[in-house]
Amino acid sequence: MKTTCKADIRSHCAVNYGVEIFGDRWSLLIIRDIIFVGKKTYGEFRKSEEGIATNVLASRLVFLEQQGILSRAPSPDDGRKDFYTLTAKGLDLIPIVLTIVLWSAKHDSESYVRRREAFVARLSQNPMQVSEEVKALVRNGGCIFPEIRE
Repeated sequence: MKTTCKADIRSHCAVNYGVEIFGDRWSLLIIRDIIFVGKKTYGEFRKSEEGIATNVLASRLVFLEQQGILSRAPSPDDGRKDFYTLTAKGLDLIPIVLTIVLWSAKHDSESYVRRREAFVARLSQNPMQVSEEVKALVRNGGCIFPEIRE
């Protein structure tokens, strides 16, 4: 993936900027994995059911780090592994991801999130409050559904 810098942005339309920085499928799925199931390492991201290719995963992680969405640090337990976490800029994407969840719950009759009725109902009723709670949770190393971590 070609690295996008400010000079490479096609236009400064707000939608275009977002799409160019985090709008590709794989970037959003990496962000999803951090928020929803607490994945932190390259190996954990590789195990996602969508089957991201190793070269694509590596390039997306580098790109998201360069764009200030992710930060990378060595694992305290195994220096050969890196941990990826959302930066403040990345945490600001949580309301967007949660809005996508609501849209999917409404329009995809097979959506996994429909099995989380209480979560969807609470998110529907108070999206800003839930977004802030999720931001705090993820900022502190947590995730929404730790029990489904692969």
